[in-house]
Amino acid sequence: MSVRTPFRQQPWSMLRWLAAVLALVFSATSVAPVMAAERVGKKRVKAAKIVKIAKASKSAKVIPRRSVVRARAIVDAPVRASFGQGFGLHLTEDALDLKSSVAFVIDQETSEVLFSKNPQAVLPIASLTKLMTALVVVEAGQPLDEILEVSEADVDTEKFSRSRLAVGTRLTREDMLHLALMSSENRAAHALGRHFPGGLNAFVDAMNFKAASLGMADTHYVEPTGLSSRNQASAPDLARLVKAAYAYPLLRDFSTTPEAEVEVGRRTMQFRNTNGLIRNPTWDIGLQKTGYIVEAGRCLVMQAKFAGRQLIMVFLDSTGKYSRLGDAERVRRWLESDTGIATAAHPTASPRVRTAH
Repeated sequence: MSVRTPFRQQPWSMLRWLAAVLALVFSATSVAPVMAAERVGKKRVKAAKIVKIAKASKSAKVIPRRSVVRARAIVDAPVRASFGQGFGLHLTEDALDLKSSVAFVIDQETSEVLFSKNPQAVLPIASLTKLMTALVVVEAGQPLDEILEVSEADVDTEKFSRSRLAVGTRLTREDMLHLALMSSENRAAHALGRHFPGGLNAFVDAMNFKAASLGMADTHYVEPTGLSSRNQASAPDLARLVKAAYAYPLLRDFSTTPEAEVEVGRRTMQFRNTNGLIRNPTWDIGLQKTGYIVEAGRCLVMQAKFAGRQLIMVFLDSTGKYSRLGDAERVRRWLESDTGIATAAHPTASPRVRTAH
């Protein structure tokens, strides 16, 4: 007696089975990199907590020593290089020994370049993107008191970054704008773009159109938050953006607020500025924005007054959590010194100042 296989009983079963297998394989290969990235991120966070507890603990027996050593190895493991590092821009020497791959300082009123390092580089700009997002929103003239709601579409599916604005959060456009500039809230920035006339695609088109109108020839945007490494610009372009944004008192105010309380549902939540220099009384900052993703490194743009001038400063791809702020301090000290003042008045007066390439 011959035994029939299920596939002989149902001729289409084999094809269906193969289709199911192929679909499963495709799904696994497309989701695997994302899941792997999430696992790495969660592992590093968990390891950091173990190290923190071990440091704070008075008793070495609280956490096994082997677990602590393993956690430290995970925390200290090298992360992916930024675009600037990949291009070798960190090898560029400059007169002030800055930690940023790119630095650009100009007089806001005269556009005179006072310091320049790798100005030709076009790099990811992370949340510096939000400055253009805010500029487009303000110039569109949409009602600031209109209520916008955070939706699933605003959740970050690229970097899986966290947000304090849960799906369903309802805030005014003004509050969304404030949080995007002050605290670099990604969901707030994305919601602003999504509620633009014509939707998100129209908003991104408006961002690129505005960049072109400002002469930002090296700039390109693909979304309003800065989470994508395809949002890129050069330092001179960003200086143009800062100058344009500075013309709006609302953007100056929102970007330089040290902290603010926002009513989120039935709770009052406290948000702080991402730029520590805002809370430094020795700085007179008129407008600022910070940014960070791995591909961009630490970034900072500022309008500030010192050395008797209104200045615009751009720092891209800085290494270390606080190095961009340290670079700003180095530039300020140099410009306020006798050498810096002389150079600002006569750019060729000192051989210390040069354009680094």
